[in-house]
Amino acid sequence: MANYLSDIEIAQNANMNQICDVAESAGIPIGAIEQYGSYKAKINLRLIEPPLENKKHHLVLVTAITPTPAGEGKTTTTIGLADGLKKIGKNPIVALREPSLGPVFGIKGGAAGGGYAQVVPMEDINLHFTGDMHAITAANNLLAAMIDNHIQQGNELGIDPRKITWKRCLDINDRQLRFVTDGLGGRLNGVPREDGFDITVASEVMAILCLANDLQDLKERLSRIVIGYTYGKISEHRPVTAGDLHAEGAMAALLRDAVKPNLVQTLEHTPAIVHGGPFANIAHGCNTVQATKAALMLGDYAITEAGFGADLGAEKFLDIKCRLAGLKPDAVVMVATIRALKHHGGTPLAELNNEDLESLKRGIPNLMRHVDNIRSVYHLPCVVAINAFPTDTKAELDFVERECRKVGVNVALSEVWAKGGEGGIALAEEVVRLCEQDTNENFEFAYDVNDPIEKKLDDIVRKVYRGDGVIFTQDALKQKKQLEAQGFDKLPICVAKTQYSFSDDPAKPGAPEDFTVTVRNLKVSAGAGFIVALTGDILTMPGLPKHPAAEKIDIDENGKIYGLF
Repeated sequence: MANYLSDIEIAQNANMNQICDVAESAGIPIGAIEQYGSYKAKINLRLIEPPLENKKHHLVLVTAITPTPAGEGKTTTTIGLADGLKKIGKNPIVALREPSLGPVFGIKGGAAGGGYAQVVPMEDINLHFTGDMHAITAANNLLAAMIDNHIQQGNELGIDPRKITWKRCLDINDRQLRFVTDGLGGRLNGVPREDGFDITVASEVMAILCLANDLQDLKERLSRIVIGYTYGKISEHRPVTAGDLHAEGAMAALLRDAVKPNLVQTLEHTPAIVHGGPFANIAHGCNTVQATKAALMLGDYAITEAGFGADLGAEKFLDIKCRLAGLKPDAVVMVATIRALKHHGGTPLAELNNEDLESLKRGIPNLMRHVDNIRSVYHLPCVVAINAFPTDTKAELDFVERECRKVGVNVALSEVWAKGGEGGIALAEEVVRLCEQDTNENFEFAYDVNDPIEKKLDDIVRKVYRGDGVIFTQDALKQKKQLEAQGFDKLPICVAKTQYSFSDDPAKPGAPEDFTVTVRNLKVSAGAGFIVALTGDILTMPGLPKHPAAEKIDIDENGKIYGLF
């Protein structure tokens, strides 16, 4: 059996270009970057001249089937596709999300691609990077401190401590902090109340950073954050905002540098913009609007991804990000693996290396449903990328290709994990064909944003998840009525849902039918500009697994890090 290098060993052996050279290759003037060492930099977009109007710029979205423990490799494919486009003479720019420390130390151990399709410096990107996550955490918690201080100092706004919706946050998986009681210890130590923590990537500040067009837009969005409600009957509750507390200026000051996109490179020196990191199961799961628009401005192909399966990340990319930012993808790449499809078909993890066509037949409806959503709901051209594993057999690969061609979709074998850009040439050529021959002029959203909240959610469940509709708990019905009364009902919907199923039940893999989705909580993210619908048992502060990745991460006396995959 081959003795493969680990991801971190490959990254540590990489011969990186100086970040000034990477910027130059991307058409970024040296005066527009702020260096963070030799291999990463912030980009000041205000100092970049826009390109000529007649130049073609293609936006390509990479998404995937429903995740499984077998792995799909969406980020790896995204990076390898960009390197493959570079191999065939195109000018690509990658736009990715930043990893969250929570999963890095929890279940993943790293999130910068894999094998020979990575962004580097891998350790820096996974651990602290340029400090964006910490700035978001600080801004979030500054607002929390100002809320409690306002109450302590007389509560002029009449904030009801029982109706504060703003939580503190931390970028580490820590279930112990989901529900806390604070303000204990007597009058001088605050007002006792029930509180809690979200993980930083679930904070509305993260969503705002990702959807803001610039620093001024960021500041205005921060001012619109609803932190809770005043005393009184439900009909009399008035939302209290960060602007009411005069917090937006200080929060924006903390985010002054975080709002600037980060520039790094792939192993093959393709420029990569890594910025923003919301989860797709509990937030909108896309990198920043600024990063995506910068990639479009600088490259002829902007390759970006959206988190988890297409029912989460792609749906939110298309229905929230594209709607709010005026973006329209030219092509969509649907990533799948033979192993994951067999797992959807019932093959246990321990047996995935064995050929199993029957299990593959049972699992492939998951892929076909995602593909049909992209083509029939959103009316976008699509290619299926099979992320290759050494255990894939010709019979299995041929089966998937036949099934996809029955519905008019081509399949490209992606071997970027083992071969880098060379292994992404076939996928790159198909993406170019789609961008040049097909059209995105028929692009549609899954719902009309002006429809009632219930209709929008029902459309998502029926059209994208293929369920039988939505059910509201009594609490959610009250919240819906309140949001309607306050004029928030015309905002897009961000569904917080398990990533492991089209349904809200993670025990239903594949392509389940005859299910409903239960909304147990509705809350407005007025600054971000959407309504969050919490479904099932989804949590906004994850916990660590029995054996977290942190147990294997170490550092030697020379500062060399081990264990990040």
